[in-house]
Amino acid sequence: VSPDTVHVVFESLRVSRLSGGAFDVTVGPLVDLWNFGPQRMPRHVPSEQAISRAREKVGFEKIEARDTPPALRKTGAKIAIDLSAIAKGFAVDQIAEFLDQQQVVGYMVEIGGEIRVNGTKANGKAWTIGIEAPARNKRTVLKAIQIKQGAMATSGDYRNYFEKDGKRYSHTIDPRTGKPIEHQLAAVSVIATTCMHADAMATALMVLGPEEGYNLAVQEQLAALLIIRNDEEYFEKATPAFEQWLEEQPTK
Repeated sequence: VSPDTVHVVFESLRVSRLSGGAFDVTVGPLVDLWNFGPQRMPRHVPSEQAISRAREKVGFEKIEARDTPPALRKTGAKIAIDLSAIAKGFAVDQIAEFLDQQQVVGYMVEIGGEIRVNGTKANGKAWTIGIEAPARNKRTVLKAIQIKQGAMATSGDYRNYFEKDGKRYSHTIDPRTGKPIEHQLAAVSVIATTCMHADAMATALMVLGPEEGYNLAVQEQLAALLIIRNDEEYFEKATPAFEQWLEEQPTK
């Protein structure tokens, strides 16, 4: 495979191990089973037997990668990789690095909500990036962050979901259970040096939830803002690295 593919898979496997499998690039069969994949079908709650069968096709530990020469190997015949939870971040980084090579001093690159910025806008002001409030029926900005260099990615459960018999099922699947997450974490925003890292970690923290996710982010000294749902209200929980970063924001 290409060196770029191995590079992305290496980072995927690293985040998978770091998160105890909350992030898993082989989760595709479960996403498809719950009809959140590219082949959109009428959504329903699958049986425990169907979930068990799909889980047999999942497991990041069944993927091996090497960089010289670049290659991938799977130790399970039914295993496949889906890099959608990290590839957008990688693509953002590739464009940013190209712009750096062209000596572009100010830019903002955005793909599907994953963002990386450098320098300032043409008027000399920092880029202002909005963090969306996780409201289901409207779009509002919860917080505006000014960034001059770095990347930010957000993962949330408030746009893509379905309801059945009064229960809400998120598109975010926990690979460890084979089912949508059920905790109260509504969204996570991560600021990092690279967008690939921010993208993968936002997904991992979203699966882990408000306690495990926060603890991992603190352990990794990650700048993360967790937005936690309490009925129809929300409250913010920022890691020390994110709070420290906020202190550097210019005053109005």
